[in-house]
Amino acid sequence: MRNESLGGMLWHGFSGGIGGANWLCKVVIFIALLGLVVGGGCGGRSRRLPSGPRGMAKAKGPKGKVKLIVFHAGSLAVPLREAEREFERRHPNVDVVREASGSRAAARKVCDLKRVADVVALADYAVIEDLLMPKYAKWYVVFARNRMVIAYTVHSKYADEIGPENWFEILARPDVRFGRSDPNLDPAGYRTLMVWQLADLYYKRKVKGKSIYEALISHPGQRIRPGSVQLLPLLESLDIDYAFEYQSVAMQHNLRFVKLPPQIDLGDERFADFYRKARVEVTGKEPGKKSVYIGTPILYGVTIPTVSRHPELAVEFVKLLVSEEGRKILRRCFQEPVVPAFCPSRFYDALPEGIKPLVTKGILPAPPEG
Repeated sequence: MRNESLGGMLWHGFSGGIGGANWLCKVVIFIALLGLVVGGGCGGRSRRLPSGPRGMAKAKGPKGKVKLIVFHAGSLAVPLREAEREFERRHPNVDVVREASGSRAAARKVCDLKRVADVVALADYAVIEDLLMPKYAKWYVVFARNRMVIAYTVHSKYADEIGPENWFEILARPDVRFGRSDPNLDPAGYRTLMVWQLADLYYKRKVKGKSIYEALISHPGQRIRPGSVQLLPLLESLDIDYAFEYQSVAMQHNLRFVKLPPQIDLGDERFADFYRKARVEVTGKEPGKKSVYIGTPILYGVTIPTVSRHPELAVEFVKLLVSEEGRKILRRCFQEPVVPAFCPSRFYDALPEGIKPLVTKGILPAPPEG
C-alpha cells in the first residue's frame, strides 16, 4: 500500500524571496510537515514512508524492489494512485511510494528537511521555481489544470440556499463554519485568499459593511489546516459546513460544490489578466524574506529533483504522467490535463531527453526575484 499522507500556456507571476524564517517559524513549519494526517482518495489504505538514517527514505522496497519516492500535492492523491498502479504493472521491480501534502510543504521536505524524492508533483508549478530552483530542480513540466470551488454536504447549514451569487453572504453568517488551507504550506490556501480578493472586484458588494475579504478573513468560524484535502474529514464529521477545495477533489469525493464564476475561480485562461489583480504574501525561502504570489490560472507542475536516487525510473514515471495514458487517468479522476504538456522555454534545454518528445516549449514569466 502507498503512503497518501495529506499535509496551453499561462501566466504566473510572483516576486520576492521567501522569508518569515526566524527560528520559531521554522519550528512551526517543521512540526506541520511532520504532523500531516493520513488520507487521500476514494478508498485505498496508506502506510508511513519508511525512513533510514537522518529521515531519508530507504532505497529498497518490499522484497528488494526499487523504491521510487514521489512527493505530491494532496489534490493529486487519487490520480497518482492510479498512475502508481499502472507504473508498477509496467515495472514490476519497482515499488512506488507516494507522500501527499500541501505543495509548499512537499517542496520544503526537499529544500529544508533535506529529504530524498525521485519525483515532485505540485498543484502550482510556481512553487518549484520559488522553493526548489535552482539547487533542487532544473526544469519542470506543466501537465494539469484545476479550479477553485466551495465544497459542502447535504448536512451543511444553508445548503439549500447557497449559490454562486450569495456564497460569501452565507459563509459570513455567524453560525456557519468553513475551512481553508494554510497559504504558507498549500497553494489552495493562497488561492482561496485570491478568490476572496477577486470576489470583491467582481461582485462589488459589502457584507455587513465589510469587504468580502475582510468579512471572511476575520470570521471566527473558519478552520485552517495544512492542506486542503485535510478539510474533507471536517466536512464529513460536520465540524465545518463548507471548504474551499479544487473541483477535482470535490468530484472525487462525491461532494456537492458551488461552482464559482470563471472570473474568480482561477480556472479560466480567458481571465488571466483579471486574476493578476489578486496577490497574497506567504513565508519565504530565505530568512527575513517573503514571497508574493500573484493570481493566475491554476496549473500543476512536475519535476525530478536533483537529489533523485533513481532518475532514470523517475523519467519513466513523468513520461507516464504526461502521456496519453496519463491524460486518461487525469480525466477519469475529474481533472483536466494540459494537452500537450509543456516546459517553459528557458528550462527546456535541461529537460531529460526521454521526456522532450512528449512535451512542447511554453512561455511563462521570468522566475521570481529574491
